[in-house]
Amino acid sequence: MSGETSTTSGRAGLGHDQAGRNVAIARLVIGLSQGLALWALYRADQGYGGQSVWPATVPMLFAALVLIAAYLPIVLLAGVGRLRIRTLAIWGIVAAVALGLLAMHDVARASRINDAFGSFVILPFSAVALFIVHHLIVPADRERRWIAPFHVYFDTAWMAGVQLVLSIGFTGAFWLLLFLGAALFNVIGLKFLGDLIGEPWFSLPLTGLVFATAVHLTDVRDGLIRGVRTVALMLLSWLLLVLTVLVAGFLAALPFTGLDGLWETGSATALVLSAAGALIILINTAYQDGRPDNLPPVVLRIAVRVASILLTPLIVIAVWGLSLRIGQHGLTPDRIIAIACAVVGAAYAVGYGAAALIPFARRGSPWMKALEPTNIAVAVLTVAVILALFSPLADPARLSVADQVKRLESGKVAADKFDYGFLANGSGKAGEKALEALKRSNDPEIARRAAGARIDIQTAGISDDERLAASIAIEMLPEGTASPFGPSGPASEAMRNCTGRQGGCVARLMDLNNDGQDDVLMAHQFAIVLFERDAGGQWRDRGSYTAACGGGDARDALRYEHLTPRPSPWPVLDVSKLGTWALQPGNLCDAAPNTNRPR
Repeated sequence: MSGETSTTSGRAGLGHDQAGRNVAIARLVIGLSQGLALWALYRADQGYGGQSVWPATVPMLFAALVLIAAYLPIVLLAGVGRLRIRTLAIWGIVAAVALGLLAMHDVARASRINDAFGSFVILPFSAVALFIVHHLIVPADRERRWIAPFHVYFDTAWMAGVQLVLSIGFTGAFWLLLFLGAALFNVIGLKFLGDLIGEPWFSLPLTGLVFATAVHLTDVRDGLIRGVRTVALMLLSWLLLVLTVLVAGFLAALPFTGLDGLWETGSATALVLSAAGALIILINTAYQDGRPDNLPPVVLRIAVRVASILLTPLIVIAVWGLSLRIGQHGLTPDRIIAIACAVVGAAYAVGYGAAALIPFARRGSPWMKALEPTNIAVAVLTVAVILALFSPLADPARLSVADQVKRLESGKVAADKFDYGFLANGSGKAGEKALEALKRSNDPEIARRAAGARIDIQTAGISDDERLAASIAIEMLPEGTASPFGPSGPASEAMRNCTGRQGGCVARLMDLNNDGQDDVLMAHQFAIVLFERDAGGQWRDRGSYTAACGGGDARDALRYEHLTPRPSPWPVLDVSKLGTWALQPGNLCDAAPNTNRPR
């Protein structure tokens, strides 16, 4: 009997080992695939000969692929070995579709249509939504029920959080060691490693592999991760005492100090909501999974109850401050996001406040038990709010534009006080569409000011000739000289410094290399850029001049009547593949004439 048992155990052990190897292989394949996908997208964006190639030439598609490649593999890494294959496949498809739609909407609503990556703000919000949904699915799939016991949610989410932090730390440490090794080899004249890790085709797939390895290593050391989590929760829970005392003191002082100082900061809502968010996290570190064997000390139980009650006045203050700002200045995208955060905070405040007060109304009720359904319900609410914000349903830019235009048309804001620049540069296509409508307004003052609003090249993209023509200002010298450029100027990154908002640029024709053809010196605030016409008639950026002595505005230097080109007394150093190096004179500045004087 014992021999049979041993054989059975051995087979079970072999089966477990094989399953572990399969999970490891799957994770490594996912990590490598992520790195290769990101490298392929990078190459498409960089293109060949300076021109992007498909899919980077289709901004909406490219943004969707970038977001999917960045986040979907992490979802799969976290799901392999923890979710049934069918559940993981369905969840992976849903996540990919959701990420793609969010990214496509993000690009479609923006005016920066040439920025195929979309806006930065979508990255943290989509990551939060994915984390929440994933850790609602894993416990439900494990327990084979739609809503799992709270302790399973707690265990799964906090374990994953610790695992994610350790995996990111492991990947960072790996790269620090790799850079250290490259530096050591470089000292003895071997630069191959430094060159290799600087290549995206090597670094991106390697990063994916290393991160996947870290995920697997932390997964197989389950006991170690639980130990780290226990220590982290214990340390954080005691910080709840500190923050509870500080928040209580702040609220107690308000009747004596008033709220004027808080409103004057201009960031009162953000500060108060941040304090509420910190309290929510620390309350959960003390409560943990709510089981009797994890009951915290009495002092922490009191702190949890007090902190839960303090959430309500904090949210009230945040909403009050937000309503005052909206009443004075209307909606903006930032304020709409703050409203969304306040809604989530209010849901926590109601649930946690009830959890703290129920035991007083009902003797024998478990300590803070109502916190558990609150966490689950608010998790679902948070995901819904994020999806609404990054979809047409509650697009912050669209809602803000509608509110601001309504304030203008109703007379709440005078035509000369209205922020037309917000419509032109701060609210995407919805703002630009509204601005065009205002140009046809029956109010001549509104129409005139709307027509004068310029779209900044930095939010428009350098390839849009109409927007460039409306935003670039170039002063030709001497006065009356015709511009050799088209309406948008040459295709150069330097043109980003020539918008009317930045004071425009100054340009002068001058044959600098004595080839019989005029070159163009164009100065923005920080440098003088040299343009030369190539054989095909196109103006090319050949480099820039910066002040070797003195400083100031480069446009004043170009306005100097006696500006004279002279050859450098020192040759340029040719360093092969490292390019050419030009001497920047520094010790001759005392003897150099001042060429920065205005005319």
